[in-house]
Amino acid sequence: MVSAAARQCNPWLALAMCGLLGACSVFGPKLERPDLSVVGIEMLGGNLFQQNLRLTLKIHNPNERALPVSGLHADLQIGGETIATGDSSRAFVVPANGDAECEVLISANAALGLLKLANQRDKLTGAVEYDLSGVVNIDLPLLRSLPFHQHGSFSLTGPGRS
Repeated sequence: MVSAAARQCNPWLALAMCGLLGACSVFGPKLERPDLSVVGIEMLGGNLFQQNLRLTLKIHNPNERALPVSGLHADLQIGGETIATGDSSRAFVVPANGDAECEVLISANAALGLLKLANQRDKLTGAVEYDLSGVVNIDLPLLRSLPFHQHGSFSLTGPGRS
């Protein structure tokens, strides 16, 4: 049996809960995805089937608040096939409306990449299109990760050649 006092509290409790949920949506973080770009690749060693590389990424934070990054995962695809993948667990902060660089150790399969290029040789126009995607892990209470995806291309001919 529910007492009269308990029945009177229920509407107030429901109203208070709605108010708290509304406040969370107003004050919760509304963050835009960071922009990532590759600024360097360094070969660390490997063989025909697997190469170990250090990928340096520039992360641009378009938000009005700093992003405390606790890690990052990245996949590189060519022709719809993942040819490189890697992780970084190094924590750092990307300043508000600012940039930071992050190094990610990746394992690449150059043999698979060369096969993908050979299979596309009739379609190639001097450039190879790639997709870089992954997740930036954020250390904020209401937001744990920001996915990213970037599409681009690189030249097969190099500068000064056609």
